[in-house]
Amino acid sequence: MNTMHGWQQTGPGGTDTLFWGELPRPRPGRGELLVRVKAAGINRADIVQREGRYPAPAGVTPVLGLEVAGEVVEVGEGAGTWQVGDAVFGLVAGGAYAEYVLLEAELALAKPESLDWAEAASLPEAWMTAWLNLVVLGGLTAGTRLLIHAGASGVGAAAIQLGRLFGAEAVYATAGGPHKTDFCRQLGATLALDYRTEPDFGARLKALGGVDLILDPVGADYLERNLSALRPDGRLVLIGLMGGANSTISLGTMLVKRLSLLGSTLRALPVERKMPLAQALRERVLPWLLAGQARLTIDRRFGFGELAAAHRYMEDNANLGKLVLVAP
Repeated sequence: MNTMHGWQQTGPGGTDTLFWGELPRPRPGRGELLVRVKAAGINRADIVQREGRYPAPAGVTPVLGLEVAGEVVEVGEGAGTWQVGDAVFGLVAGGAYAEYVLLEAELALAKPESLDWAEAASLPEAWMTAWLNLVVLGGLTAGTRLLIHAGASGVGAAAIQLGRLFGAEAVYATAGGPHKTDFCRQLGATLALDYRTEPDFGARLKALGGVDLILDPVGADYLERNLSALRPDGRLVLIGLMGGANSTISLGTMLVKRLSLLGSTLRALPVERKMPLAQALRERVLPWLLAGQARLTIDRRFGFGELAAAHRYMEDNANLGKLVLVAP
């Protein structure tokens, strides 16, 4: 069979542009696995791409979806010891909202029997993003004072737990509404601030001694308050622009406090840089999850036919943790 079905678009825009249609079934190249999709994680990046503001990298399918769990149905040359029938999960550059998707063999992880398909699909993007930006770029170590914005998101939930597991001195979070701040505290946040009722998190955290490291998917709206909250030699890692792309920056504050501002995206990194992140997920995060030291954070599972509803649910900021599409 040379065709499959997947979620496509008539053009950039809202959920009304999505349709389930026929398209060519991919063939695995060297080092690739063809996976029959059992579940696919939903991410904010998918919505931004659907709107036309985050195009797929060159050579990558325009079909949405960045994380997958499923069964190997075909193995490309040089794909190691993977075999047809293996249950795998992992990060893909695109295409998970379909019946089949290509997965780099070097990024594939064996699905533990104790995790179902949706649970496995909920892990790669959130935990690899958190690891890249907190550990690799942010230098997270025991004793770090940490601030996580959008703490009730999939990435935020992973980041709060990662801070706790690394022995952070304090893990602060921001989120919208008491149900979300409660969720952040349940995950291990030292203090969770509701940005709707306490918007000046910068002053509040500065009064508490400040923070060393901030993970921020918001951008422009938070920049000044982020810089205020940072202690000398602090690091701000920017991973999204939900609050805008343009802002003025206080170079004097940056200079006097010796601050670092880092921009980061995971999707466009070459496979060689993603491999250590997959290794960390396999060797560090999975053991924590399986031992109960960290928890899965799936809010809702949607059927593959419910994609529009799933996207609207995320756009309404209703989710606590991850959303996952589950194949029939």
